[in-house]
Amino acid sequence: MKVSFQGEFGAYSEQAVLDYFGEVETIPCESFDAMFDSVVSGKSDAALAPIENSLAGSIHQNYDLLLRHDLHIVGEYFLRVQHCLIAAPDAKMEDITKAISHPQALGQCAGYLRARGIKPETVYDTAGSVKMLKASGARDTAAIASRRAAELYGMKILQEGIEDNPENYTRFLAIQREAKIPEGESKTSIVFTLKNAPGALFKALSVFALRDLDLTKIESRPLPGKPWEYLFYVDFIGSMRDETAKRALDHLNEYALMLRVLGSYPRFAAGKQIE
Repeated sequence: MKVSFQGEFGAYSEQAVLDYFGEVETIPCESFDAMFDSVVSGKSDAALAPIENSLAGSIHQNYDLLLRHDLHIVGEYFLRVQHCLIAAPDAKMEDITKAISHPQALGQCAGYLRARGIKPETVYDTAGSVKMLKASGARDTAAIASRRAAELYGMKILQEGIEDNPENYTRFLAIQREAKIPEGESKTSIVFTLKNAPGALFKALSVFALRDLDLTKIESRPLPGKPWEYLFYVDFIGSMRDETAKRALDHLNEYALMLRVLGSYPRFAAGKQIE
């Protein structure tokens, strides 16, 4: 099985792929667009797309790409993000004056860097920062990335767990060309648009409340080409196998101008996927 991810080998996204899918062939992609395209074209069988981070919030580009492509969500995975300060094999902590990484990683370690007088510098990717550091041979610079990235590029971990907030998780969605309807406790992700009228969103969300369906996520995104109109992305507990969920969406169709089911998939919680 071939699974795409965004970033270089050793990226957190690649670690998530291996954790979720097991021993598969991982395909690095320069961008989220390229990652989705690889699944559409058949270059890969699936992709694992980050959709939100517990500290930084939603990754809006991937919401837009879910709508743009005829692909289906078939699973979710939560990765605990643990940042490492990585340096050349012969470097010491006292040598480090600069740290390079993706801007989100630098932001999540800002307090740690500031306390040690280490200057942050933005590069395109966490694992890519380790690759760049190895190529440069610099002893006064460190990279912030995963343990796997340090091991892949033969670099030294000066300190592990340097993020300012340990409750740092990224939620990933598994994307494939064919839909799967799971059994057991599940989530369903949908996207819809509404007529801009008083009470429209209240009526739309009431179809879930009336049936005691638990909403776990609500996200609004601008509707392309229509200023000040919005797409609404909703995740709820339930599967398209369930009659209650089907009735809720039939009811929602009475209000929605457009409604699309992005996928039903096994729910991931408490460190494991619920079967």
